Amino acid sequence: MDTGLIRDLFPDWEEGLYEEILSDAQVKTAQAGETLLKTGQPIRSAMLLVSGTIKLYQEDVAGDEFFMYYLHPGEACAVTLVCDFHRETSQVLAKAVTDVTYLSIPLSKVDDWLRKYKSWHYFVIRTYRSRYEELLQTIQSIAFKKMDERLESYLMQQVKQLGNTLPLTHQEIATDLNTSREVISRLLKKMELSGWIALNRNSIDWLKK
Repeated sequence: MDTGLIRDLFPDWEEGLYEEILSDAQVKTAQAGETLLKTGQPIRSAMLLVSGTIKLYQEDVAGDEFFMYYLHPGEACAVTLVCDFHRETSQVLAKAVTDVTYLSIPLSKVDDWLRKYKSWHYFVIRTYRSRYEELLQTIQSIAFKKMDERLESYLMQQVKQLGNTLPLTHQEIATDLNTSREVISRLLKKMELSGWIALNRNSIDWLKK
């Protein structure tokens, strides 16, 4: 792994931490669509994303998925950090949206670095805070917004992540928003008639300025 890339992605770490990361972390890759973490799976390492995009879901007992947030380069999977401390199992499902490269950090190192490096301590706190704020936004959306408003917010969020052409099917959107494909198709058609989007076979073009 290129030292310069790690420094660029995680610029606030102490010198010794960079050295230990490069020494102790494993570089792993996954292809788009691959599941990286399953609900109920024991957590054996922390995950720091180097390239690509990962999508995290909450999964209910019936196996239905609900979109939570994205993980981007320079970020850590907060779920794996939490589970590291208590040797717990995962409560979320993580999938690679694109081809990804990530650092796999041994469980023992996560706790050691908290005591040894202030920069790692602050990094972990920032990770928790960021994920917590995103979850609050998701809860507020569910509690206070109608489905058409939730869909618009969801699509705008996807545009920020993926660009103006969204490689999403109606069923994928319905899964992310925990509703039916029929509801999503009806609302998307309404948005298309309003000139906000253009619907393609397996993608959506965002047109609204």
